[in-house]
Amino acid sequence: MVVRLSRHRLLALFCGVLAALTLATPAVAAPTQVGAVRPDAAAGWLARQLVDGERFETVFDGVAYPDQGLTLDAVFAFAAAGAADDFGAQALAWVTRPGVRDGYIGDGVTEAYAGATAKLALAVAVRGGDPTDVGGVDLIARLRSLQSPSGRFTDLSAWGDFSNAFSQSFAILALDRTTQGVPTAAAGWLAGTRCPDGGYPLLAAQPVCVSDVDATAVVVQALRAAGRSADAAAGLRWLVSVQRVDGGFASAGGVANANSTGLAAQALRDGGRPVAWLRARLFLAGLQVGCAAPVADRGAVDFDGGVFDPATATRATAQAVLGLTGTGYARLTTATASPGAPILRCR
Repeated sequence: MVVRLSRHRLLALFCGVLAALTLATPAVAAPTQVGAVRPDAAAGWLARQLVDGERFETVFDGVAYPDQGLTLDAVFAFAAAGAADDFGAQALAWVTRPGVRDGYIGDGVTEAYAGATAKLALAVAVRGGDPTDVGGVDLIARLRSLQSPSGRFTDLSAWGDFSNAFSQSFAILALDRTTQGVPTAAAGWLAGTRCPDGGYPLLAAQPVCVSDVDATAVVVQALRAAGRSADAAAGLRWLVSVQRVDGGFASAGGVANANSTGLAAQALRDGGRPVAWLRARLFLAGLQVGCAAPVADRGAVDFDGGVFDPATATRATAQAVLGLTGTGYARLTTATASPGAPILRCR
């Protein structure tokens, strides 16, 4: 669009320029970000969003409900960034409280959820704890009890079976850290869900096998941990084939976002695809909220680069940190993590 200015406006602009050149007071420069990629600052922002410094909640119809899954995502993000270790400890302590824990993984008698049990067991192991004794509950034994003869881990619930590729993958990743290791059947079942194009679906046994970015990213990490490198390589090749020109990855909805890109980037670096990882990392860095934003938002990673929404930014930031560092779930540790919630350095 061409904008034409009247002579009056041109004169006003000219006078304004002259005034600016003759004023003694220098202009104040906008703050600039120090460093292009700051996973530690992203982890710091995430830590500051925790309710009471220990948990995340989901609000539905005006009522806040505990969100143990998102809280564990934050635990993984803190470990990946090597930051906010004290917040990670407080978050895991909250999730493992008996009432909170059982509301997430089930009571083990009438309700037992494979994915939740596996994810909690992995988080405990990442933080150096013992998943065979979490407040008196042996998460590993319970997880193994949910494995069917086919190798698939399924839920015990009156509401139905909600297990999926994440459930199976987290189960394998959690069991990989145990003395007994990963059951051969479990890895074989997961490898057998592969779609013809090489990717992996979120839900198995569908009429049409549709590869999913998020599912494939976690599946390939689990398969690599279980020693199924060829099956993992097929998934990695598929991920590279669907990476967008801008380096991002799109979810099933078709929108490139921090969540899908974070998980895919994590899998790519862990799987030895450095060029694709760097491209994805650059996309994620472009979504990190910088110094031009309000102080309270700086360091967060936006979901898709649109209008910043703290409600979606928490999960987006948690999963983006995994991609920014590229540390796979199988290698996460808090052995050298530091306490505190880092801020985005501006000047």
